[in-house]
Amino acid sequence: MLPKVNQMLFIQINSIDDEEARQEYKSRIADVSDTYISMEVPMNDKSGKLKRLYPGDELSVYFITEGGMKNYFNSSVLGFSDDVIRLVLIKKPEPESITKVQRRNFLRVPAILEIAVKFSEQLQFVSLTDDVGGGGISFLCEGYVPAETGCTVECWLLVPFKSGLIEHVPFKSEIVRVKVLETGKKQVMMRFSEITDRERQKIIRYCFERQFDIRKR
Repeated sequence: MLPKVNQMLFIQINSIDDEEARQEYKSRIADVSDTYISMEVPMNDKSGKLKRLYPGDELSVYFITEGGMKNYFNSSVLGFSDDVIRLVLIKKPEPESITKVQRRNFLRVPAILEIAVKFSEQLQFVSLTDDVGGGGISFLCEGYVPAETGCTVECWLLVPFKSGLIEHVPFKSEIVRVKVLETGKKQVMMRFSEITDRERQKIIRYCFERQFDIRKR
């Protein structure tokens, strides 16, 4: 059974930040086409704030049918529509992919990769990641770096593959959380805000290779 117009969708977003990934948002379906679902901008029930989404964001979604049954599916943001109100277009699931069991299969792996970070023309540096995923990355930096939630930075990630190929993946990211460590350094968690599908797929491919290596141990 597919979700229908005017049904509510309950959404969690793939984020490198566990706290953000646990947040649940809700949105009403405005339209359903052959390839996408058009929905209102999601809102956080607890805070009442609207959630800004980006093309390519991965979502875990459920809708409730008669008897209170939750129907889960994974989707992603395709784009936006601005007719009367702003709507978010997400990928329509195949009926057979909808399940009664929640499946949060967003892929994230621990990984130490070189990353070049540009806050401004005056502040650029190279650091190391500690977590990489299809929705974003986290990296470590010195305590003096003015990393703040909501800030957008330019990055270039060095991605090595088993084949020996090394790719430089460019993207822009929004900082979603900053944690000060006991060492005085900061752990900066970011979600991709501007990245091409081609570059995102390189990171996802690396994550699959890395996950396979971890499982072999």
